[in-house]
Amino acid sequence: MKPVPAQNLAEAAYSRLKRDVFEFRLLPGDRFTENEVARELGMSRTPVREALTRLAQEGHLSVAARSGWTVKPLDFALFDQLYDTRIVLELAAVRRLCEQESADALAPLRDVWLVAPGARLTDERKVAILDEQFHALLINATGNTVMAQMHQEVTERIRIIRRLDFTDAGRVVATYEEHAQLLRSILRRKVDHACLLLKSHIESSKQAVRKITLHRLFMARGGDAAALTRPAAQAVVVPAQARA
Repeated sequence: MKPVPAQNLAEAAYSRLKRDVFEFRLLPGDRFTENEVARELGMSRTPVREALTRLAQEGHLSVAARSGWTVKPLDFALFDQLYDTRIVLELAAVRRLCEQESADALAPLRDVWLVAPGARLTDERKVAILDEQFHALLINATGNTVMAQMHQEVTERIRIIRRLDFTDAGRVVATYEEHAQLLRSILRRKVDHACLLLKSHIESSKQAVRKITLHRLFMARGGDAAALTRPAAQAVVVPAQARA
């Protein structure tokens, strides 16, 4: 049997750790060492270090020489700025799309979002992916590659909380309704109405994910409200369920 390439191991470690952070199995303030992670994942330190470094570059972890790696606290002020940036970019895209013939470019979105209620997906993970694709396609349809790159960077940085929007069945339904209304307004070139719908849609999502995130952290900390802003008191080993 051929050995698993180190790059594949690093990718596997990265995916597992990122999922643990996103799903709050690793909480803000939790600390651990490379050795602890390597032991829990059954890998050497090299791919684990590569995975941890990548997560640190994305803003999810910090590292110190003596204390090891720490899950960074959620910075809601930063998330607000990122959401505001997203609104600016997407409003510009909507205005551009309303000024030009965009029906062909937006056809893939019509097939997904302009469907009868019975044809809508209910799987939250699939809807989260489709939601990202919806907003990315709005940007990409303008043909502005610089704008698309900026939007992708923002998307990557808010994904950790944005995906929680779809853990609420009510928000899944609302997303379908809001996307359909927005898409129809763009196709009819009702620029002011489309911009109003877009801003309201993103603001609603931002407020929903903030509420859900705080609730998830509250429950993960055992219902200790003070622990939402208090770092963990001691180093932790990566939970055993991370290997499940």
